[in-house]
Amino acid sequence: MKPKSLSLREFAQIREADVHFGDLTVLVGPQATGKSVFLQLLKLIVDWPSIHDEFRRFNIDWGGDLASFLELYFGEGMSGIWLPNTSRLTVDGAETDLADFAKGRRRTARDERFFFIPAQRVMSLRDGLTRTFTEYRSGDPFALRAFSERLHQLIQNEFAQKPELFPQSNRLNNAYRELISKHIFGGFGLESGSEKFQRRVTLKAPGNGSALPYLVWSAGQREFVPLLLGFYWLMPPSKVSRRDKLEWVVIEELEMGLHPNAISATMALVLELLCRGYRVCLSTHSTHVLDVVWALGFLKKNGGQAKDVLRMLGLKSTARTKQIAGDALSKDCRVYYFRPDGVVKDISDLDPGAADEAESGWGGLSGFSGHVGDVVAEVANRGPSEKR
Repeated sequence: MKPKSLSLREFAQIREADVHFGDLTVLVGPQATGKSVFLQLLKLIVDWPSIHDEFRRFNIDWGGDLASFLELYFGEGMSGIWLPNTSRLTVDGAETDLADFAKGRRRTARDERFFFIPAQRVMSLRDGLTRTFTEYRSGDPFALRAFSERLHQLIQNEFAQKPELFPQSNRLNNAYRELISKHIFGGFGLESGSEKFQRRVTLKAPGNGSALPYLVWSAGQREFVPLLLGFYWLMPPSKVSRRDKLEWVVIEELEMGLHPNAISATMALVLELLCRGYRVCLSTHSTHVLDVVWALGFLKKNGGQAKDVLRMLGLKSTARTKQIAGDALSKDCRVYYFRPDGVVKDISDLDPGAADEAESGWGGLSGFSGHVGDVVAEVANRGPSEKR
């Protein structure tokens, strides 16, 4: 299933949402406004057969009961987010009962089409060791458990014979590697070595320096490494542009722990995903992310060129990066503001001059800067007597 739109009424914190997906869809808004449950629901709609298969692979049975399934999938305490007589779910104009996605119907196994990189991704590495699906409690969200399992398989199998995780000549374009090395790893490398029959991830000092264990990494490095490994999974080192049959990618809060220059590098990788044909959804609390989205829209409307995109992101100009930057200017980008009152609003134009504060303030992300500016201007304009 490749839905073009999703409408919700009275689901978790969301009272009303009508979302039409673009090539890139960005969700903004304060904490606890429903962004994460919305994205998890989207994965369930797209991927429910493979989700069922994954639960059954680990001998987890919910007996077809909706409340039990919601606890297993969304996490402990989430059984009440769907109200059978009140909640409404509409996919591409057709009303759907969420209970249908919980029924234990056995079908032919289907490949995963939706790769979810959760906000809690830092938990997927414990002291540098990857974690399996079964290392979590049954009440932990499926998205985190499945992501951890995927990274575990990547490190323990695909990289089992290659200790170097970063940089690697066949993983990511050199222009990306330069940005990541400069702005995130500071010249350090990333390696995996065997420990207690598992591979453990460590930072490697330049030259013949010693390996640095997980606990001495910076917060940004801890947040970024699982994200980097997710990008590795999505960008296989072959002529095939996408992994298996994956079509969708969700990245929650890609900016966590990162300096603005590092966020730019990560957004460049998002453009690579778009160029490879993935449909991408982001959730964010970063004005920097929306700055990039707004600038792409402005360039698209005003004759911007690939070289402008490259300069904005600090990317070296190569045949591949020019292709990615040019492709980005053809993409449809949508932005939705999840308001504290539970109503989701389309602010895709990101017009700073819009009469609607939700749009002009980009969902509240740039509102504080404007407020600070107003206070500073007021103080600057006061007369001498007022200043005393």
